[in-house]
Amino acid sequence: MAVRPNLMDVNTLYDLSSTVVINYFNLYEKDLISLPDNILFDLYYKLYKDNRICLLGWELVDLNVFARMLKVTHKRLQLLQCFQSLMDHGTDISKELAVSYADKCMCSQMCPSLLESTIDLGLRLGAFLSDAGWFKDSESVLVHCRDLCLCARETPASLRRTLECYHKLFNVQAAYCLFPEAAQTYQEIHELILTLRKMNELPNLAALYKEFSIHFFLRSEYDKAHKWSVEALKQLVPGLPATVVIDVLRQLSKTCVVKRQFKKAEVVIRQAVRMANEVYEPNHFKLADALLDYGFFLLNYDCINHCVKVINKALDIKKATYRRKNIYVASALEDLAYALYVYEYSTGRFKRARDFSEDAIVILEELLPPNHLMLSSAKRVKALILEEIALDMQSNALVDSLLPDAELLHITALELSVKALGDNNVQTAKHYGNLGRLYQSMKKYKEAEEMHLKAIAIKEERLGKDDYEVGLSVGHLASLYAYHTKQYEKAVEHYLRSIEIGLKLFGETYSGLEYDYRGLCHVYGKLHDVERVAHYTFVLNQWKVLREQLSMQESKIVLDETGPLQPLPDIIDFFFKD
Repeated sequence: MAVRPNLMDVNTLYDLSSTVVINYFNLYEKDLISLPDNILFDLYYKLYKDNRICLLGWELVDLNVFARMLKVTHKRLQLLQCFQSLMDHGTDISKELAVSYADKCMCSQMCPSLLESTIDLGLRLGAFLSDAGWFKDSESVLVHCRDLCLCARETPASLRRTLECYHKLFNVQAAYCLFPEAAQTYQEIHELILTLRKMNELPNLAALYKEFSIHFFLRSEYDKAHKWSVEALKQLVPGLPATVVIDVLRQLSKTCVVKRQFKKAEVVIRQAVRMANEVYEPNHFKLADALLDYGFFLLNYDCINHCVKVINKALDIKKATYRRKNIYVASALEDLAYALYVYEYSTGRFKRARDFSEDAIVILEELLPPNHLMLSSAKRVKALILEEIALDMQSNALVDSLLPDAELLHITALELSVKALGDNNVQTAKHYGNLGRLYQSMKKYKEAEEMHLKAIAIKEERLGKDDYEVGLSVGHLASLYAYHTKQYEKAVEHYLRSIEIGLKLFGETYSGLEYDYRGLCHVYGKLHDVERVAHYTFVLNQWKVLREQLSMQESKIVLDETGPLQPLPDIIDFFFKD
């Protein structure tokens, strides 16, 4: 028997009416179809809030009903929450909607009058499933939508719509690491752009160029990624949606980080975060995306304390939207695990980092097919953490257990990377380097040197001889020569090169300099060069003073990125002034 609404629990007549309808839902269900979309949405959201998930799933799994909810665009966040609650509950609404849409496409091919509305629905549904993190079903929807677009009569309007579909499809294929499919879509997009350009019907391409950049960034092809993000910036003009501007600035900042253009990266990402704070609600998933990219900048710029705070905030927002069982949450957990690994590197307190990394892997293994590339990065992070825990342990039994576990994770990550990206790739090189460090810990020195040299060769070819990643691998090889194989002259050569790269990119407060300075003190001690031992001991002590000063400055930073916005033309002028 339904419970009568308590009038003390409702504040308005609208709330009271909604409560009555929900409590007697079976009586009113047939009449709900006549309600306006926004009112019907509120009723369904109340089912979610009242935890009546089975009833909610029964309603929203109907493609026609869900299509109406997609039109209530200003409540996207609430729809994502409802959707995720159904997925968590075991209602595979994502697959059900994708299958229903495929059936609808077949009907539309036989009934041309349905073509336009079916394409419009596919664009909406495909984009929503991507926002929700269910990329496989999103791709299925958008592939069917693309096929319908290609069946339509070619007009400027239909071709622009086809380009929009290709845009969304390319986004999903890149995000889900479907690189061969993305490469084919990329080629077809360029052919379509050429056709539209000849017709003088080409729309603004800022958002699409940004997707090109993301694709190449995920493939670790950083020169191409940076090129396309700069092209996207050039396309920013007055009148574009704020979301497009924010996303372009976010991606531009990431490519500037990997190109070590830190000043540009900082200006651009701060503008993006401030815009996101103005445009989105405080708990909006798009604000979390901006914060994660800000955390990426801070991590690479050696502001690790602030980085952890930013990523923590982003993770909280992601969890508020997606709960736990979601790819976006897993990705944020991985980011936080790695940030904490770096933050606690000198203390050895890796428990939280390990917990977050393991949680990320559990979620990804539950959601992804076996051997998916997304698992590569998460396993790499856990392996790094396990190695450091093992080195800090006093028990040989624990060391003997953790290091083989780390090796298996690293080898798996390497194999996934080689399969998806090839051997001559920066991500693959990172895995070689990680294995090199691990083999040092496992006293497999010949294998360690081989891995480090492979990593250095690939990074130099792909990134240049003075890149941060090269410096990192050179420093690791120096430590092998200094502490394990006792090749002191080689150690000095590599330490000095690593220091040179670190100073050039980050300045004299760079955290990584500590290990190089300590290594030189050790090597010169072994060589009985008292003068140089004294020199680098002094340099190391000066570095500690500078780091303490920097730490005090960072501790006073308030996590507030809501400052005044700069005019967009000023941001663009700043970027190109050099």
